[in-house]
Amino acid sequence: MSKTILITGGAGFIGSHVVRRFVNQYPQYKIVNLDALTYAGNLENLKDVESADNYEFVHGDITDADFIQKLFEKYKFDGVVHLAAESHVDRSITDPLAFAKTNILGTMNLLNEFKALWQDKWEGKRFYHVSTDEVYGTLGETGLFTEETSYDPNSPYSASKASSDHFVRAYGETYGLPYVISNCSNNYGPNHFPEKLIPLCINNILNKKPLPIYGDGKFTRDWLYVIDHAIAIDKVYHEGVNHETYNIGGYNEWKNIDLVKELCKQMDEKLGNEAGTSEQLITFVKDRPGHDLRYAIDSSKITRELGWKPSVTFPEGLSATIDWYLNNEEWLNNVTSGDYMDYYEKRYNG
Repeated sequence: MSKTILITGGAGFIGSHVVRRFVNQYPQYKIVNLDALTYAGNLENLKDVESADNYEFVHGDITDADFIQKLFEKYKFDGVVHLAAESHVDRSITDPLAFAKTNILGTMNLLNEFKALWQDKWEGKRFYHVSTDEVYGTLGETGLFTEETSYDPNSPYSASKASSDHFVRAYGETYGLPYVISNCSNNYGPNHFPEKLIPLCINNILNKKPLPIYGDGKFTRDWLYVIDHAIAIDKVYHEGVNHETYNIGGYNEWKNIDLVKELCKQMDEKLGNEAGTSEQLITFVKDRPGHDLRYAIDSSKITRELGWKPSVTFPEGLSATIDWYLNNEEWLNNVTSGDYMDYYEKRYNG
């Protein structure tokens, strides 16, 4: 193997798509997937690559400094693609300390060991930190986040990610550590844990449960198809310039209420329901604290410099996403019941 790459959080939603792409596209790499397998980590996402010669799964937590030190000593990683994070805003409001521990201290553990392993021998090495557009705060009715937008996080989640971004840049300036950072918009697509808006609504429609919409439903997000994001991460890791930041967005701005109505329409068509059936499940609920009004990303830098752009419109990507869930109801049932954890026990501890 020419290089050994650590991908953290590789059993999660975005991570599993990144692992799959790296394993399949780069057979000369040794890909080590590190995941703590908390509620959103699911090894069933990676059944198709788990037997690949260049793939290895390691169960562990980035907050465990001793474990991370031993891991780096064993594998001597040439590169890190860091996706492991606590990422659900609602959970961060309930337990902000858990987000600080994972997103800040966990990132620092990785930075420390990467620095210790390769300090002053950086040629061919890279630390890639995957972040979020939420670090920029909120937008008004117009404008887009660029790589120069000032940070203004409004939730414990976005504050923890902003802090981790700053530490990555500080290690670059202080120690010469070669890094790249990307800030992405909301991801959607196959394998998404059903606490997030789109898979939650798909699952609730299938089970005839309410579709909860915060406030008036006019909060606006830019949506990025997860497979497009994995391709962008590949591009940034291999072709990005050290110490640069790249914003990755889908140019698909949708108000939450309009998104859910589009999802309802497509679900009714695919399920053979009478038009308007699923919309009757929409329920407006009390808004969450610190809810940002609008996010929208300017992806022109990554398009101009690395040649990446989204491959699908949101309705196209949403249709493909719904089809995946309808064709993988066993996966959905396993993840909502918790049975997906049995897969790990049978596969790795059996």
